[in-house]
Amino acid sequence: MSTADQTPGCTADEALQRLAEGNARFLRGEARFPTVQKDVLAELAKGQRPYATIIGCSDSRVPPELVFDAAFGELFVVRVAGNVVSPEVMGTLQYAGVHLKTPLFVVLGHQGCGAVQAAVARQFHGARELSRIALLLDTITPGLRNVPADLAPEALLDAAVEANVRWSIRQLLETPEGRARMAEGVVKLVGAIYELNTGRVRFLS
Repeated sequence: MSTADQTPGCTADEALQRLAEGNARFLRGEARFPTVQKDVLAELAKGQRPYATIIGCSDSRVPPELVFDAAFGELFVVRVAGNVVSPEVMGTLQYAGVHLKTPLFVVLGHQGCGAVQAAVARQFHGARELSRIALLLDTITPGLRNVPADLAPEALLDAAVEANVRWSIRQLLETPEGRARMAEGVVKLVGAIYELNTGRVRFLS
């Protein structure tokens, strides 16, 4: 990764608008999905200036670059099952903030998330998983404490997915770096849910 100290050239609000417009093109079937020319690749090899950092799930059905119709070099993407926040993820986000200076950070959850579904099964039904998966679920279950257990299965999973996104955001905001960046009023951290059955990204208020 290039460590060139370059700013993306847009504000957090402008970056959020670019994501929303990209998802709108995706929904209309007008996505650019650009073929990158050699001169573009050569320019990108000199450094990167992504306008947003996306913390998303590893699910193969939710590629952020396609969902937001973004070109090469526009998004700095961190993907891990359940869009969980771990020390490694924290370090990657710190890199994005310090070296790439992305003004916008988005935690992108998605409908029907398997990692969240497994956490729900363990939290509410006593299901058991292999040790490494259990460690992953340990990072999700604290965010499910206020999810009503008496919801219908689909509604329960939807509520848990949103709760997990908000839990990831809360963890980031509670770090010293997160508090400092938010206090500056330059960087934004938002949550979003990708709907598998429509392709729409719903940004959380």
